[in-house]
Amino acid sequence: MKTKILSAAMIAFAIGTLSVLPSCKKALEFESPSTSSPTTVFESTVYTNNALIGVYNRLVGDNGYGNRLATILNLSADDFKTSGSYSSSDRRGVSMYGASPDNTELANPFAQLYSGVERANICIKYIPLSNIYLNGSTSQKEEMGRYYGEALALRALFYHELIRNWGDVPGTFVPASDAATLNFSNSNRDETYDQLLKDLELAATLVPWRSLTSNDGSFRFTKGAVKGLRARIALARGGYSLRTESRRMERRADYLTYYKIAATECAEVIAAAGVHNLNPNYEDVFKTLHGQRLDDAHELMLEVAAYGANASTDSKLGYYNGLRYSAKSSFGQGGGGMNAIATYFYEFDPSMDCRRDVTIGVFEINDNSKKTLNTANTLTDGKFRKAWTAFNNSSTSQNFAVNWPILRFSDVLLMFAEADNEVNGAPSAAAQMALERVRKRAYKGFEALIPATPLDKQGFFEAIVKERLLEFGGEGIRKYDLIRWNLMETKFNETRNKLRAFMLGQGPYENVPLYIYVKENDYLRTNSVAEVANLDLYGGSPNTVFYSKGLGTSGAPAGGYVTKAWRFAVNDDPISGSISGTANGFVTYFKANERELLPYPRTVMIETPNLIQNNGY
Repeated sequence: MKTKILSAAMIAFAIGTLSVLPSCKKALEFESPSTSSPTTVFESTVYTNNALIGVYNRLVGDNGYGNRLATILNLSADDFKTSGSYSSSDRRGVSMYGASPDNTELANPFAQLYSGVERANICIKYIPLSNIYLNGSTSQKEEMGRYYGEALALRALFYHELIRNWGDVPGTFVPASDAATLNFSNSNRDETYDQLLKDLELAATLVPWRSLTSNDGSFRFTKGAVKGLRARIALARGGYSLRTESRRMERRADYLTYYKIAATECAEVIAAAGVHNLNPNYEDVFKTLHGQRLDDAHELMLEVAAYGANASTDSKLGYYNGLRYSAKSSFGQGGGGMNAIATYFYEFDPSMDCRRDVTIGVFEINDNSKKTLNTANTLTDGKFRKAWTAFNNSSTSQNFAVNWPILRFSDVLLMFAEADNEVNGAPSAAAQMALERVRKRAYKGFEALIPATPLDKQGFFEAIVKERLLEFGGEGIRKYDLIRWNLMETKFNETRNKLRAFMLGQGPYENVPLYIYVKENDYLRTNSVAEVANLDLYGGSPNTVFYSKGLGTSGAPAGGYVTKAWRFAVNDDPISGSISGTANGFVTYFKANERELLPYPRTVMIETPNLIQNNGY
């Protein structure tokens, strides 16, 4: 039987020992024959685990955090944007806040998230009804309880992603077979979030700390990840969002209730000494996502596992996004789908903050497999790199089994600091310490020189806003932070003004060069700070050249140098300009109190007539 997109997503889970996936007939039509009854599946811990793996499966692939949720729907902010020219019907339309309901990037992620909700709903219904959950051995009850908690957490994660992108999405907490109707309508997001917070409170009592489980590690929910997600959702619930009724960005009067939840949850994770900590090396966090497993501190609290070299279970991280590699190089094609905002490069301390050179791909690998400088408007996101994977250049695969970070311990520290400051009206000593722990890791080797920590509420909040910009660049967090703080319009205007100052060489960019001259040289594949320092630039070390006016001419000096546009790369041409141009501008089509949410896909609106489209679409 062919079904509509939303109802199809809700029923597309064949429960069985192999976690059979829906077969795609057309883009929006699924068939899903059931192979085993729930009463059979959930009377075995092995089969229940298999069913739960089928829920985790909805996180990954091209329509999950393997591509679209990780690198398309979460752009743009004042850190990164999508490369290329505007079209309302593709990824650039999302990035420039001009997506239409016909945008091709929207329908499949929307459906996959609801497919995850349905799979979780089935597990959540049947696990507590199973005989081994109720009457099994102590170990069986404990294992089934853990699976129940994981299912609750997964459902919360799916709904959080839906709500932060689309707002008052339909909320259902029972399997489709039990639903009164499949013609869904909008639900109040506050009520949905409140249910998720209750679910996560229960889940935290059912799943163990990471240190008490011998397998899966950060690939599945453990207690710390559940608590971290609960804090994240509490901050979203207590923050600003675009309201359906008023069509304004608002937060509820009881917002402090939710900041208190976030502070408590984060404090408990921080206090669980030895379970999660900051990785002493910032770069190793991201190399770990590429399979090198250099995170003994377990900073990665939850990551989406990618595997299988296919569009359903793997990721395109490092191929679509990340450091750019020429197809003619010995590494093969990779990267370039995302660009750093030119001024983002200058937000970092150039000599002490190691995060700049990890986060921003200031160089690319050319046809000769050599390293050369990018222009200022073609900088890439650097946390995903084909060269960090076990790639095979003879293969045409676009999948490198690179995982996506859902939650890091540094986020727990900064969420705690933010919530504590808001609740208490000023940062406590613990909040100050949490912020400083993140800064000291970034300033490794220069810990005594971290910026002074403000002691007043507003100053500390502004420090948190800046620190989260520096810490999580390219990880799909910034856009949603700006929304919940109601700072999207403010920061977008600030960024445009910074780009104009950059273009004109004014203010903090007075000594930034128009052009930089570079010679290609060896790609050392060493740590990122050393890699950038090794760039062969005319005029001295890179950190000297990036902050010196230089020759100011497009002609390269003798000696094998070539010219790269730096300030000159940023212009305000009405069409092609990188500031407000209609084709390549920075968030050109953003409208406050309208574009903070995406449009529901047109197919969903046609097939679900009770659903109300988001304002402005």
